[in-house]
Amino acid sequence: MSSLTAIPVGMHTKPVSWPVRMYMRFSNGGAFLQSPFLLAVRLYWGWQFAQTGWGKLHHLAQITEFFRSLGIPSAGFNAPFVSGLEFVGGLLLIAGLASRLTGFLLAANMFVAYWTADHGALLSVFSDPGKFYGADPYTFLFASLVVLIFGAGFFSLDAAIAKRWRNRA
Repeated sequence: MSSLTAIPVGMHTKPVSWPVRMYMRFSNGGAFLQSPFLLAVRLYWGWQFAQTGWGKLHHLAQITEFFRSLGIPSAGFNAPFVSGLEFVGGLLLIAGLASRLTGFLLAANMFVAYWTADHGALLSVFSDPGKFYGADPYTFLFASLVVLIFGAGFFSLDAAIAKRWRNRA
């Protein structure tokens, strides 16, 4: 029984072979990389969102006119709103604060960007995937969805706040 180890299953233990043990170790190692990966995604794409939003905030007249040309309603309201969302949302991603809400709002923003500015790319998601993932909103959308689905990870203000709340309870 040297190549087997026992793991608890209910009220008794069940022997496990070395390939299963190796896979379990590999899987645990991958899980260990989740928080550093989420930190890297948040830092890089948070910075990209913040830079994009900052640039839009400093060129609101051009952004408003661009939104009008796309047929976006209330372009005078939506241009500063989207610019601010991207700037503040990027900063929140970097800090890891309100990450899932921020991921949701930024993902919604990127879906609207696809719908209005890259409609053909959005419609070709299945017929021509290269066109879909080659469009500008793709990586921003993907990063937003990663944070929305997986959260901010351990290295975030969200995690620090959650830990503090758990310790108080």
